[in-house]
Amino acid sequence: MPVERFVALQWLAILGAFAWLIYLLEPILMPFVAAAILAYVCNPLVSQLSNLKLPGKNRLPRTLSVVLVMLALLSLGTLMILIMLPLLQREFTHFVSGFPALLEAVRQKLLPLLQERFGIVLQWDNEMLKGLLSEHWKNAGGAAAKVLPWLGGGGAIVLSLLLNALLIPLVLFFLLRDWTRITESLDKVVPRSMHDAFRQITTEIDGILAEFLRGQVSVMLLMSVFYVTGLWLAGLQFALPIGVVTGMLVFIPYVGVMTGLLLATLAAFTQFDQFGSIALVWGVFAVGHVLEGTVITPWLVGDRIGLHPLAVIFALLAFGQLFGFFGLLLALPLSAALLVGMRHAGRWYLNSPLYKE
Repeated sequence: MPVERFVALQWLAILGAFAWLIYLLEPILMPFVAAAILAYVCNPLVSQLSNLKLPGKNRLPRTLSVVLVMLALLSLGTLMILIMLPLLQREFTHFVSGFPALLEAVRQKLLPLLQERFGIVLQWDNEMLKGLLSEHWKNAGGAAAKVLPWLGGGGAIVLSLLLNALLIPLVLFFLLRDWTRITESLDKVVPRSMHDAFRQITTEIDGILAEFLRGQVSVMLLMSVFYVTGLWLAGLQFALPIGVVTGMLVFIPYVGVMTGLLLATLAAFTQFDQFGSIALVWGVFAVGHVLEGTVITPWLVGDRIGLHPLAVIFALLAFGQLFGFFGLLLALPLSAALLVGMRHAGRWYLNSPLYKE
């Protein structure tokens, strides 16, 4: 067997084993992947802070720079929570206080419409429905006791989320503090015969990921403008905060649109008396979700990282199927990185004896 073919098979075996290992460890990788993403984004800022000159010609210690950046991230996250929670609480309070009026509106408007258009006759008694809701609410403790196995599983999920919430900052701190040491260690592992090619590939990947981040920021800003404008045209009072929150969270697949839809639905039910106005609010989110997934993201992100719109859609579906939520989150940057590697592998293959034989 020619040497080139043997080396190619070796590398294919190594890459295959690495991909299989990642697939097996996927359930426990979430905090490490999340911390690695944040570390990659925050490392340039940490480096800039650590290069600042202090009085006495000293530089800011990198550890202190990491702490300052992480405090800034924590402040930003806290600010988002402080914006969302009061809004959600106020809308939910309005929804509960207006629930009797909503029941009466359904009885007076929706039931006659169903009978007129579809011939569906339903008996509706508001007092009976309120009594049933009150009775079931009082019996909630007994119902909870019957689903203890489910509650146990839910408790395990909550515990897992809490552990991840604690683990992500810890991993992020060490990654940012030792970023230079980690990258130098990885650089030393690369065979010297492949070192120049490896540096070229990683430089190209770094440039593409930077373009991805710029494109993602553009998507967030554009979708924020879309949702604010659409909800304002629909007549929603809370169009500005709900639109901004939805647009800023679109980088998390489905979380952004579902959060915005929940907030807008609560606001719409407490504000509008006609179902058509509520449906118009839902239509804004339906159009925005389809537009963002099929046009905006492929255009602003796919073009920047060199992926065809069809490749963007396929990457989202494929990585989501393989790795779940974080597969969706990492689909585009990973696809762009794989594309760089495939380009170099293709050039190597076309110039190798394996192709020319």
